[in-house]
Amino acid sequence: MIADSGSTKTDWRVVDASGQTRTIHTDGINPYYQNTEQIISTLQTQLLPQLTNEADPVTDLFFYGAGCANPTVNQRVADALRIVLPALQTVAVESDMLGAARGASGYEPGIVCILGTGSNACCYDGQAITRGIQSLGFWLGDEGSGGYLGKTLVRDFFQNQLPSGLHDAFQTRYALDRATLLENAYQKPYPNRYFAGFTPFLSESIQHPHIVRLLNDAFSRFLTIYVCPFPEARQWPVHFVGSIAKYFAEPLTSAVKQVGLTMGRTLKAPADQLVQYHRNEP
Repeated sequence: MIADSGSTKTDWRVVDASGQTRTIHTDGINPYYQNTEQIISTLQTQLLPQLTNEADPVTDLFFYGAGCANPTVNQRVADALRIVLPALQTVAVESDMLGAARGASGYEPGIVCILGTGSNACCYDGQAITRGIQSLGFWLGDEGSGGYLGKTLVRDFFQNQLPSGLHDAFQTRYALDRATLLENAYQKPYPNRYFAGFTPFLSESIQHPHIVRLLNDAFSRFLTIYVCPFPEARQWPVHFVGSIAKYFAEPLTSAVKQVGLTMGRTLKAPADQLVQYHRNEP
């Protein structure tokens, strides 16, 4: 089994002995936001019921996850997986960044970026991540991500920075008031998911000049902070993984060209490519 887990959702691939692959989806698993009990609950209530028809139990699991950034945290995720899937013989927990790199770049060098609910980037030499800029999460970083884009849109709305047509359309669609906004931002869990939920509005208004500027500013800021400082940035292609990268591919490509970089592959999710990566592993 291979898992690609972000803060919003997890894509699972179950590969049987004959090589047939089955897809499963669950909520995201992020140890930065969830404790062990919450991770186990997600696995028990959402993953296990979808595994009941498997002829053989899963014995090997490669888990690539958001928030899986150090051995202590990774061990906590591995322990939860072993509790829910006791037949496991091998459990490898790695960062979502390494999963994105292996999925998008395979065994070739490249700059690999995540643009989903959150954002990050790294240099990948075809075998391992060699450079990275430490992600500071939703409140202090995640430039260019779904959470960042949604937060910027909502801020523009409440600070009366949206043109009247966009302002009225946003108000009609969401009927959002300040009290509801602040409750979701500061009191409820997963504020990154909450703000990322506003990105469909951006997609539907993508030709509006204000939205064009908002997207270009966000993606240019991401590239300036996370990609351009790498010495390899001008030499290697820049690949992108994540729903934001896929749905906003045109303005993202434009921003990449503006800063003088080479656009690489764009994947909504790397799970299928990770299956192929592990099949071809030397």
